[in-house]
Amino acid sequence: MAKRSDTLETVLLAIELLRRIPRGRKVTASELHQQLKDAGIDRDLRTIQRQLEMLSEHFEIERDDRGKPYGYRWREQAKALAVPNLTPQESLLFLLAEQHLKNLLPAHLMKSLEGFFQQARRNLGPQSNARLEREWPNKVRVVATSQPLLPPKIAPGVFETVSEALYGNRWLHLDYRNAEGRRTKVDVMPLGLVQQGPRLYLVCRYRGYDNERNLALHRIISAKMSTLTFERPSEFDLKRYDDDGRFGFGEGETIRLTFRIEREAGQHLMETPLSTNQQVVELEDGTLEVTATVVDSAMLEWWLRGFGDAVHAVSKSKIP
Repeated sequence: MAKRSDTLETVLLAIELLRRIPRGRKVTASELHQQLKDAGIDRDLRTIQRQLEMLSEHFEIERDDRGKPYGYRWREQAKALAVPNLTPQESLLFLLAEQHLKNLLPAHLMKSLEGFFQQARRNLGPQSNARLEREWPNKVRVVATSQPLLPPKIAPGVFETVSEALYGNRWLHLDYRNAEGRRTKVDVMPLGLVQQGPRLYLVCRYRGYDNERNLALHRIISAKMSTLTFERPSEFDLKRYDDDGRFGFGEGETIRLTFRIEREAGQHLMETPLSTNQQVVELEDGTLEVTATVVDSAMLEWWLRGFGDAVHAVSKSKIP
């Protein structure tokens, strides 16, 4: 039985290697070893080297042995094999995923997928026949809803350490400087990673406390992941935490908001309402009176002030 299991593991390892050997460029055994390790497949480097030697003998894989370390790649005229090849549609998906998920996936998962990202970029490169798929990224765009800002600089290694600790439910030791410039060293339980515009925030609990805090990644001076794990709090829900306005600088208090707004400035609220129970009444002077149930927050206040004199008669009432 053990022999059968060993054979299966060998086959699965060979498949993983075949998937990651690229076309058009060479990859070394060390690079593939690291990719597999990042994907959670722990094999020693010598095992990877032996597998690559065997695969290069039985598949159309070219081994460059002119110098060390050896490089491996699929031959240009190699017959198509389903394992290593991405279709144009899959290549487009990987290309967009790399652009939009790079800050929302653990660093080791992004690294483990690097071979696919590289293949996707080649498949949709200038020399490819996938013209329509290659054109698509230039046909779609996510645009800012406020003044665009450049992302703040994050200290080297901080994102990688924070995302790995969040992924593995491990405690973090942080050297953190808050917005007022006060520097502290704290142990935190990472619970969520949130991207708000160009900024990234870590939702966490300080050791010994049961309330959540938001820490800006660009204010973390250094981060060290502990070997100690924790049980993720069952009562914490990141979506509910967001819905409560915690990233709009609020405390989760729901209110009944009423205000009047000039029609031209408030027309968009007819199409994109503030809430599901929003009501809009057009008054005799042409202005709109809007009533909606929302979470009170500083962001809501900033949004209202952004209309200037076009908004007036603002009132807020607590909901029992």
